[in-house]
Amino acid sequence: MAIRLRLTRGGRKKKPFYRIVAANSEARRDGRFLEILGTYDPLKDPAEVKLDAEKVKKWLDRGAKPSDTVRSLIAKAGC
Repeated sequence: MAIRLRLTRGGRKKKPFYRIVAANSEARRDGRFLEILGTYDPLKDPAEVKLDAEKVKKWLDRGAKPSDTVRSLIAKAGC
């Protein structure tokens, strides 16, 4: 069972809002997840990224692999 750090979509049509979560790689995009690590709001100017650095570090130390988008968001947030 591989753990991924990835985005789940929320919000409504044409108004996306994302949670950054740790989830099993086999789970559906908006399906079951293990823990919420932060949020990403692309509609704000500039886009708003809120992350719990301790939780992100904990999951990365456990061997979780971030998706490409989450990897860039972590770098942007400075974690």
